This record gives sequence, structure tokens and C-alpha cells, in this order.
Amino acid sequence: MPANNMLLSSSPHVYTGVTPRKLMLSVIIALSPVSVYGVVLYGVHALLVIVVSIATAVLSEAAFRAVTKQDVRIGDLSAVVTGLLVALISPPSVPLWMVALGSFAAIVLAKEFFGGLGANPFNPALIGRAILLMSFPAAMTTWHVPFKGLLDATTGVTPLNVVKMGGTIADVGAGFVQNSLSSVPDYSSTLWTLFVGNRAGCIGESSILLILVGFIFLLALRVVSFITPLAMVGTAFLASWLLGMDPVFGILSGGLLFGAVFMATDYSSSPVTPLGKAIFGAGAGLITVIIRRFGGYPEGVTYAILIMNAVAPFMDKLRVKKYGFVPPAKPVAKEAAK
Repeated sequence: MPANNMLLSSSPHVYTGVTPRKLMLSVIIALSPVSVYGVVLYGVHALLVIVVSIATAVLSEAAFRAVTKQDVRIGDLSAVVTGLLVALISPPSVPLWMVALGSFAAIVLAKEFFGGLGANPFNPALIGRAILLMSFPAAMTTWHVPFKGLLDATTGVTPLNVVKMGGTIADVGAGFVQNSLSSVPDYSSTLWTLFVGNRAGCIGESSILLILVGFIFLLALRVVSFITPLAMVGTAFLASWLLGMDPVFGILSGGLLFGAVFMATDYSSSPVTPLGKAIFGAGAGLITVIIRRFGGYPEGVTYAILIMNAVAPFMDKLRVKKYGFVPPAKPVAKEAAK
């Protein structure tokens, strides 16, 4: 750039050479284990859901930007990530046209209408899921037992659904045994089954083990910070315990950990400062547990993160770092009067 030109851009003013494409590719790699496992659990239809969702996201972004005469930049892979996330937080039996609608809403309504990559105030994938959940609640809350196949219409309920309907963790374990997902219906076996991921749920949220593998990968590459996920999971653990719920069961079941790792860490819709990240994660964890305990839904991760997205900009103002500011020197204490 010529020396007499001035480059205007938003903070932070640090160049590291890391491009959006590299970041998005890292997230895709981190999501690959849970994606493959979801296909193993639920079969070909789960794979079609993933493919249709990604294709719709990419085509929607390209078409919108072409119509509005903007650069078509699908090469940054952000649309691929959004489409993949929409698929992974959907039930395996969701109709293909429905997941396409959710992916379209995520890209056009939640992302491009606000200015595109980096300008969206809400997590696009969660907006897509929230729209589908409000519009088609039956389809978005129909679950299938793993390894049974969707053609047999062998439906089940998630562990959180069992507890929400008045059941116990022992009932969850008994259901695992009945569906041959566990050999012993005791507490430790139930938690191990939840950790491995042999349970009904969304395509990508089942295996806590594989979610942690993806999280460690992103931490190693410094793509995400540990502050928000740790604050969210830790607060959910503490709030569950205080409200008389089993905190370990609450973390291992549902989409809490998936949301904490892959949704709450979204750059555009979450705070930048460490204090802001901590408050953001703590708020999302607390709201999740409140919805689970007192709300009508057994799960609360989607709306908890979206609520915190709305107040995220204010969290960075709680403790603003003044770049270039040098605090005045403290006055030297006067010598005691002789």
C-alpha cells in the first residue's frame, strides 16, 4: 500500500497471517469426527441432511451476494461451516427440505442481511435451528435410537426428555439396556454410554468424547479460547447442583458441550475481552439450566446462547483496555515529618 494512503479497519489491529479460510477449515476438521460418528449412528439419511444443508448454505450465500452485486466469496468456507452446524444440531430424521430451509435462514437472514462474515450479531446456525424449532416443533423433536435405522421408524426420547417427563437417570439407563446400547443399567454405565455417545439426539451432539477431541484440536491451533466453554460448562454444573439436578448427567446429556465448544465461541457474536468471554459463558450456562429446570423445553442451549448474543456487545465495554494509555506515576510518599 502506498505510504500516503491510510487503511481504516475495525479493531483489533493485529495481523497474524491467519485467514478466515484457515480458521473455517480448522473448524471443519474439528467437526469431522462428530459428523462421521453421526452418520455411523443414524445412517444414510444423516449424511444426506449434512450434504443438503451445506449445499444450501453455499448456494444461498453465493446467490444472495450475486444478486446484491457483492463479491462471491464462498472460498472462505464460512458458509460450509454454517451449513454443517445447522445439520449437526438437527435431528437425524429431519426432512431434507426442512433442513435446507433452516440453512437458508441461517445464511440469508442471520448472516448476509447483517453484512456477511464478521458482521452477524447472532450465531447463524442457532438462528436457523430456532426458526425450525418454532415452525416445525414435531419434526425437530423426533428422535431415533442409534444403530436402529430410520426406515423402521424406531423412535425414542433423549435422556433430557426422559428426566423432563418425570423419569430418573435409572430410567435412562434402563432404556439404554432395552435398546442394547448398554449392558448394565447402573449409574456409571449410563454416564459412560452418554460420554461415548450411544444415545438419541441431534446428529452431532451425541459423543462427548469426540466433541472434546475437536475442542482440544481447536485449542491447540489457538482457534478458540478455553474461557467461554469452561465458564459455560462450569456454571451449568454449579447451577444444576444448586437446583437439585444431577450436574454430571446435565453436562453429558443434551447439547451443552457442543454448544459451548462450537457455538458460544463464534467470533462475530461473542465478546472479545477475557472478562466478557467469562461472563458470556457463565450467562449461557445459567440460562441453559434455568430453561431445563423451569421451562417447557428439556433443552435450553439454543436460546441461552442467542440471549447472550444479544448482550455480547455490552460485555466488551465492561473493562475497556486503553491502547497507548500510560497511567500517571504514583506520587512518592512524603518523608515523615522529623
